[in-house]
Amino acid sequence: MAAKAPEPTLPGEDLVQQGLADLAQDKLTDCSLLLLVAAPRLRSLGLDIPDRPTPTPYHHLLYERLEERLGTAAHSYYNSLIRRIVSYARALEQQNGR
Repeated sequence: MAAKAPEPTLPGEDLVQQGLADLAQDKLTDCSLLLLVAAPRLRSLGLDIPDRPTPTPYHHLLYERLEERLGTAAHSYYNSLIRRIVSYARALEQQNGR
């Protein structure tokens, strides 16, 4: 029987786990791009976020992907993703006693 992944304990941890898995496979997905957008803060909290150089800023790539799929709803979805990764970073800071 395969080992079950641990349940996320922090808000937004599911996005982080998926983004790290995608980056490990060199995939640029919504989750991996979200991590790359938040990488400076996440790295300062001890997460190992690999760099993936692109000619376009990560937040532009993420928004463009969302806009292709969601049209005018991209703006609110983008903002919700940003709020979730900020919540994750804040919760990680509290967990680490910062």
